[in-house]
Amino acid sequence: MIRKILLAFDGSEPSRKALSFAMDLARNHNAELAVLTVAEVPQLPEDVETTAILEQSQAAHQKLLESVGDELRSSGLQASLHLAVGHPAHQILGEASRLGVDVLVLGHRGRGLLDRWRLGSVTHRVISYAECAVTVVR
Repeated sequence: MIRKILLAFDGSEPSRKALSFAMDLARNHNAELAVLTVAEVPQLPEDVETTAILEQSQAAHQKLLESVGDELRSSGLQASLHLAVGHPAHQILGEASRLGVDVLVLGHRGRGLLDRWRLGSVTHRVISYAECAVTVVR
């Protein structure tokens, strides 16, 4: 039985598709829905402008969450909204564990092999280490 759903949302087209899927899933199972967005820490933490960049990123992600919250409310759904800072896969997995979700939903960006090798795939990491079911929406 699905009681709690966590949607990882970054505003991309795949995550918008995942939002629609998660909304339908929540409605069909009368489940709680939580939405998480993650502001990534810049790669060079010793940079003088790191704090300003991080603050801008957090503000942008907060606006993103607010727009998702508005969209959910207008469709008749309630959701808890969460903003985290750090590596997306780590934060998604931590939030899923903290909330005790049954299903984690995320969009797949479909990056190429080189990008996955160089950067690591958030989707791949989440699938590999999640303690719950994971639904990847393409």
